[in-house]
This record gives sequence, C-alpha cells and structure tokens, in this order.
Amino acid sequence: MANNGRPGAMRKAKKGPSQGTGGLGRKALEGKGPTPKAEDRPYHKAYKNKQLSERSAAKHGGQRGGGRNAPARGKVAEEVVTGRNSVVEALRAGIPAKALHVAVRIDMDDRVRESLKMATERGLPVMETHKPELDRMTNEAVHQGLVLQIPPYEYADPTDLAEETLAAWKKGHIRNAPLFVALDGITDPRNLGAIIRSASAFSAHGVIVPERRSVGVTAAAWKTSAGAAVRVPVARASNLNNTLKTFKKMGIFVLGLDGDGDVSLPNLALAKEPVCIVVGSEGKGLSRLVRENCDQIVSIPIDSAMESLNASMAVGITLYEVSRQRSA
Repeated sequence: MANNGRPGAMRKAKKGPSQGTGGLGRKALEGKGPTPKAEDRPYHKAYKNKQLSERSAAKHGGQRGGGRNAPARGKVAEEVVTGRNSVVEALRAGIPAKALHVAVRIDMDDRVRESLKMATERGLPVMETHKPELDRMTNEAVHQGLVLQIPPYEYADPTDLAEETLAAWKKGHIRNAPLFVALDGITDPRNLGAIIRSASAFSAHGVIVPERRSVGVTAAAWKTSAGAAVRVPVARASNLNNTLKTFKKMGIFVLGLDGDGDVSLPNLALAKEPVCIVVGSEGKGLSRLVRENCDQIVSIPIDSAMESLNASMAVGITLYEVSRQRSA
C-alpha cells in the first residue's frame, strides 16, 4: 500500500507483540544434536569401511584374528602373524598356515617376494586383501601389508594320548616307556616351544598343557619349537590335577621339578618307568595341589648363586638325564 502518495513507499508494521506459533516451532529451535561419528554417516568413507568389517566378521563367525579380543564362547579364534619379517620367518619355520593375505597394490620387496614364493610352493591360498580388512584382522597392528593366517591347533586328549602310548609300549611298538611333560602355570609361548623342541630331541611322547591360565600352541610357540610341534603331540587338560591323578592310576609316575626336591636328578630311580615330568613357572614354581599329586619332587643341582633355572632349560636337562639312563 502506498504511503503519502509516494511511489514505492511501504507502510511500516506497527510495533508490539506479534502472534506466536503455539509451540509448533519449538522442535526447530532445538537443533539437530551432536554431529554423528564418521563411521555412522552413510556417505563417509569410514562408514563403508565399518560395513565391510562387519560383513567380514559375520562371515568368519564374528572372530577377530589378532587374539586381543576374547572369542565367542565355544569358538576358537584364529591367530595371525603380522609384519614382513615375522611372516617370512614363520613360513621359513614351516608353521602350519591357512592363507597368506597380501595388501592390494603392496610395495614389493625381497621379503614379500620370498613369502609369496614359499606360500605358492606350499600350496597356500594367497589372497589380495584391502587395508581396512587387514587392519580388522590384526586389530590395527602394524602389518606392512602382509598377514599370515594360522589355524587353531588341534590338541590331543591327555587320557587318550597316555592310553595309546602305554598300549604301544606294552605291545613293543615303541622301545622306551611312555615319557610326558606337563606344564603348570607357564604362560610364555617361547618356553612352550623350547619344551616341545626338547621333548622331540629326547624322544618324549607328548606335552600336556592346562586349559586355563596356561600358554597354548601359538605361532610364537610353533616358531620356537623349530617345527618339532609337528612331531610331538600337545594335549590340553581341562583340569591338570585330575589328569595327573588319572596318569598315576594308569601306572605313570608323576615327577615334579623343584629346587627343594626330595630326590636329586642324578639319583633318579624312576627314569626307566613310565613318567610324566611336571614343571612350574620360573617365579612361582609348582602349585600346591600339583605338588601334592606328584610321586616325587626332583631337584637339579645348580650353583648356590643361581636361584632357579628357566622352565624350558630345567625340562631339557631332566629329559637328557632320563634319556641317558634309558640308553645305558
């Protein structure tokens, strides 16, 4: 509407309270809230990577290969070896493997070429894998574009292993009496690997590890055993004390290694009998219940200035003495 006849002039609105919305505009004033995470935004790259990881995890039963997260109950997580040096060394050591994952457009060097060559010679699947998937498999560990997938170790049953070995000995299929090594509270895979290696060197028939609070046959144990884990079966006991009691009922003598032993190793009279040598951790030694289930506690004479021996070294010395007496 024109004002005072002047063209283009508009009448100003009167000052005063204006009509409200009755609360209908309140929601618009609240805003949209905090910005969503990148992985929750459908058009962001992180969202696509998350979807890829979730689909891959679902395909593999929800397992993570790195071993940092606890696996689902009743399932055994697969392990992975990561990094170019570690992968090529694992392949050289003959560690059983399921597949070799190589990053798409990886920068080739001698380690990658050798890994590919050994994997091909062994008939291992070589899979080109995108970096997000390699990151997921390794739980963000440094993998340098190379990941070796290790299948879960298939443990023997300790009772079945003992029964089969005793039967073979009684039938004359094996020359020496059954000889086993049991681990009590040892958590270092390198110790397990070294013990398996000694067991193989001195003709032991198996190694027993507890199901809980103990090391298992990991890639590190495989590597330290230098391939001996292929020759010496490892059995997993749900309860080590019950297994030792069962062994004793079968006629297998249980000998614990400890510095405060009742018998000194050179005076061991049971070497030619079926025996199971039990070794504890370097710090705590044998647990109370395991010690009570031993027929004898054997000590290794050492210099008084030395407090104790490494578990794998103690087992190696004991196995040597048993082997020496058996061949005498």
